[in-house]
Amino acid sequence: MSDRWTEWKSFPDDYYGEYIQAPIGPGLYEVCRSSTREQVAFGCTRQVAESLCDLLKPRGLRKWLFFRRGRHYDTGELEYRTWPTSTLAGARAAASMIRERHEAVMRRYSPAVRT
Repeated sequence: MSDRWTEWKSFPDDYYGEYIQAPIGPGLYEVCRSSTREQVAFGCTRQVAESLCDLLKPRGLRKWLFFRRGRHYDTGELEYRTWPTSTLAGARAAASMIRERHEAVMRRYSPAVRT
């Protein structure tokens, strides 16, 4: 199991015959807007490359994002990174660890409620 994320990569252009560079096996993926680093999608899956390809289909990410946030993203403005693991259980454990760290940071830096 890898212990870190890969570098950010732009989504490939099918016109030029480029491919998504992602593991065929289990792992995590994160998709964000390249200009603002706004997280657009995050998940753990059995097939990282297949899940990222599904996001690019017209009924995949584009439709989901439009209904979720009322926004439309072009694939040119999105980037992705992956975290390959050896098993789906490893991917779930890594996703849980990331969520716990995020929650801990949010608790630490959120303003205390005073009564």
